[in-house]
Amino acid sequence: MTVHGGVRPGFEAVRETFAEVVDGSTGGAAFSVFRRGAPIVALHGGRAAPQVPWTGDTRVVLFSGTKGIVATVAAVLTARGLLDPDRPVARYWPEFAAAGKADVPVSQILAHTVGLPYVETDLPMLDNAANAAALARQSPLWAPGTRVAYHALTYGYLLTELIRRGTGDDLGSLVRTLLAEPHNLDLRLGTPPTVPVATLRRAPGYRISTFLQDPQRRRVVERMYRGLLDSTDTMNSAEYRGAALAAGSAVGTATAMARLYDLLLSGELVPPDVLARATRTWSEGVDAVNDRPLRFGLGFELADPIGTYGPAEVAFGHSGAGGGRHGAWPEHGVSFSFTTNELQAEDVDTRASSLLAALHETL
Repeated sequence: MTVHGGVRPGFEAVRETFAEVVDGSTGGAAFSVFRRGAPIVALHGGRAAPQVPWTGDTRVVLFSGTKGIVATVAAVLTARGLLDPDRPVARYWPEFAAAGKADVPVSQILAHTVGLPYVETDLPMLDNAANAAALARQSPLWAPGTRVAYHALTYGYLLTELIRRGTGDDLGSLVRTLLAEPHNLDLRLGTPPTVPVATLRRAPGYRISTFLQDPQRRRVVERMYRGLLDSTDTMNSAEYRGAALAAGSAVGTATAMARLYDLLLSGELVPPDVLARATRTWSEGVDAVNDRPLRFGLGFELADPIGTYGPAEVAFGHSGAGGGRHGAWPEHGVSFSFTTNELQAEDVDTRASSLLAALHETL
């Protein structure tokens, strides 16, 4: 397939690697890189849908790349004194104090240590309020703060309600007013059905939680994801994109995501001390459910032992189901985003890793 876009001189190896990525795909992809405010890589290719070419403006569902956007909103609110990671969640959301959670701080939700990785009650996945209310009543699976496990969907329910209680605004509106509109970013949390988005597809053999072998905990994972990634029906629906799920239904372009992390590095979104606090290690270890090595700041994934963020020793961002990778290398002044509509399993997907390796080598 033809690769479109360009790279700054010296980054030709990144273009060559991206061409290999696109040639090996039956869908489409984009890779965007900024360095200290300037775009240095802007590549796209393949198909956004059958007979529809991927362009520089192609939007895609970001899945858990959404969590990095929400972590950014949380950092902005922290900088403005509207959210304090050290305060108990119950100070903002009194009902959350039930079942022994009165002293749980906001930081434990952001760092995936609160012990509420799934909703015990059978509720519609797209109902933020009902799921949040159920989690407020629910007992944690472990003493909060003692174990880390990825809260695939509940991260979103919890933060949506927490931030609504703390600010009076819904997260979709805050993404728009704090990030998208003032900085001209093509990002949405709660996307109207009239906005065109790339059609998602699962590669043959696609599966989740590839580190996990235990059949008992596999059933826990099934409760966590609630069938979202089992077929393309839900993930491609206008209802899913419109539901403003803060754990995974944001829509955006690679350029917008790379620029978001560039703005974080530059200090335009939050002061350096707030960013430093949000991107230091707040939790790490092997996921208590998924057996995957994890390392989290306040909502941001950090550089981990399996190289999620490439060769850079210092990194933060958030990946997304199926292969999306968005983040920054602070020591290099570089931000990046890889978007795709072809979901590949983590244990066989080398696309973003190969691009980040090529990028790091050119630096």
